[in-house]
Amino acid sequence: MHARLLLVGLAPGAHGSNRTGRMFTGDSSGIFLYKALFKAGFANQPNATDNDDGLILMDAFISAVCRCAPPGNRPTPQEMANCQTYLLEEIRLLHHLQGIVALGQIAYDRLLQIYQIESRSAPKFSHGAYIPAGDNHPWMLASYHPSRQNTQTGRLTEEMFDAIWKKALEILR
Repeated sequence: MHARLLLVGLAPGAHGSNRTGRMFTGDSSGIFLYKALFKAGFANQPNATDNDDGLILMDAFISAVCRCAPPGNRPTPQEMANCQTYLLEEIRLLHHLQGIVALGQIAYDRLLQIYQIESRSAPKFSHGAYIPAGDNHPWMLASYHPSRQNTQTGRLTEEMFDAIWKKALEILR
C-alpha cells in the first residue's frame, strides 16, 4: 500500500464505520475528519457517507487500535492486544510510511507501546505533541480525537485540527 501518513484512531464507530465499512465514515467524527483531510489535500472530497461515495485518500491510510466498537468507548488492554496484529500488519504493508497521526490518547499510548518508546522520554499526550522519527519508528503527531464530545465542547476546534494536518504536511515535505 502506498501512503506516507497513517492515521490511527480508537475503534470503528458503532453507527459509522461498523455500518458503512470504512473508518470514520457516516458519523460525526468522520464529518469533522474528512473535511480537514480534504482541506489539507489528503482526500479528494470533504465528506464520506458510504463506501460508494467516491472518496479517495491521497498519501494517507486510516486504521485503529481496535476492530470493534468497545463498550463505553473504552477498550480494555486485552481488547487492544487482541486487535494489535491487524494494526501491525497494516503498518508493515505501508512501505512508504513516514509519519503517524494519533487521534486521541488511547491511540497515542498504544503507538508508544507498539514502538517501545519509553513514556518518560516521549512528550505527554497533548494536542500537537510531536515525536521525531527514531531508529525503529516513524515520526508521530498527537491530536485530540475528532469525537462529537471533543468538537461540540470546543476542546477540539476546526482551527486546531487544521493545524495538525498543516504540520503533518510540513513534516512530510
